[in-house]
Amino acid sequence: MVMSLLPRRRRELPAPVPRGEIVAEARDVTLLLGGRPVLRGAGLRVRTGEVLALVGPNGAGKSTLLSVLAGDGGRSGGEVLIAGREAREWSAGDLALRRGVLPQAAALSFPFTVVDVVRMGRAPWSGTPLEDEDEAAVAEAMAATEVEEFAARSFSELSGGERARVALARVLAQRVPLLLLDEPTAALDLRHQELVLRICRERAAAGDAVVVVLHDLSLAAACADRVAVLQDGAVVADGPPAEVLRGDLLGRVYRQPVEVLPHPVTGVPLVLPLRHDPDRPGAPGVPGTGAAGPV
Repeated sequence: MVMSLLPRRRRELPAPVPRGEIVAEARDVTLLLGGRPVLRGAGLRVRTGEVLALVGPNGAGKSTLLSVLAGDGGRSGGEVLIAGREAREWSAGDLALRRGVLPQAAALSFPFTVVDVVRMGRAPWSGTPLEDEDEAAVAEAMAATEVEEFAARSFSELSGGERARVALARVLAQRVPLLLLDEPTAALDLRHQELVLRICRERAAAGDAVVVVLHDLSLAAACADRVAVLQDGAVVADGPPAEVLRGDLLGRVYRQPVEVLPHPVTGVPLVLPLRHDPDRPGAPGVPGTGAAGPV
């Protein structure tokens, strides 16, 4: 029996994106899950050369919006553009050449080694001229995330923090202009939190666009060029950290009084919760009142 072989569809390789250009955009995106609105008219623009931090309380829609921006999540309405084209018009393979996604949890069913997991990031480039960069990309990503020392170990044997760094290395090895990172510092110690944030800054300085979900507002202020604050599925503020991270806004969004102080050396905003001391007369910021502390 003679079988006809259909030619493999040629993928459209991404063109370089100038610094400051919009590489991804959500326009009036809504999403209903079980009849409940998870995103409510969310809008966001992502530009090359900058780190954009998504912050907000639990359930605000940060991870959902990140997934929608990646072209992975469903939506009930609105538009999502990646590289100037509606995300639904890209094939999965073409999307993988344009954006890399780091989910919150990294789990694998098979006992892959660390280096094998990082090599998975190069799969989208198979059969393209850039396939020749595979080994260099893998080595560079592993060095950046400091995971070379356990390259031969099974991924399943690693600690949570080690897995998080290996998963980030996989995304870096992908070498795409848009990085979407969901809580990349959550499982990390102090040193490796700073390592990841430094990587984010370096990728933005090299011209990539980096969107990162963070819970630590002071970390967001220190690493991000822009901060978008989400509340109840909507973006309620978007701008430079010094303009967005205000005590009144954060106290209202988080329903927790805070004070925002400038770092004594860098001037970067430090966001601290106001803790009520019932034994101290006139203590500000009683939890649950929605009152905000001084800016």
